[in-house]
Amino acid sequence: MKKLSLDAIGREQLERAKDASSGRSSSTVFGGHEQVLRQTVVALREGSSLTEHNSPGEATIIVLSGRVRLSAGSTSWEGRKGDLLVIPPERHSLEALKDTVIVLTTAKTR
Repeated sequence: MKKLSLDAIGREQLERAKDASSGRSSSTVFGGHEQVLRQTVVALREGSSLTEHNSPGEATIIVLSGRVRLSAGSTSWEGRKGDLLVIPPERHSLEALKDTVIVLTTAKTR
């Protein structure tokens, strides 16, 4: 068994994001490219984004802190601390409306 503090990892990644030219930083906490399930803590500095990209398969976002906007086509959803956003299976983007930490969970289809 392995236990991790997502809050501690999130704080560390947010500090890195604040120093990064991209305004973001991430750390995979479970799984990886070779596995179906992958969980990644992602920190985004206010105003930074993950520009439009293809869906990796089934995916969700849990907002640990801050506020984000998930957009797909002409539809968008805002997420705040404690919210779970289901990522649509289409091209989408994510924008940090405040300094934000999320857990991105993906399950790639084989």
